[in-house]
Amino acid sequence: MKTTIDSAGRIVIPRDIRHAIGLEPGTVVEVEARDGGISIEPAATPVKIVKHGRLRVAEAVENQSTLTEAEVRAIREEIRGGR
Repeated sequence: MKTTIDSAGRIVIPRDIRHAIGLEPGTVVEVEARDGGISIEPAATPVKIVKHGRLRVAEAVENQSTLTEAEVRAIREEIRGGR
């Protein structure tokens, strides 16, 4: 897909690409020059490691919406390749 950089240096990421990787309005992204090109990726969520009983778990530093059971199930299926 082709797009154009405007006079302010902005670029529109085509809708199909945004949907494919889950970019929504307000999503923070990392922009990096890499191997003569540009990489744009969703920014990682900052986490801290905390102890819960005998376990250590990662917790988001910022408030994040809680995933539903259905969302977790869908993510697991996607990772497993639909098995």
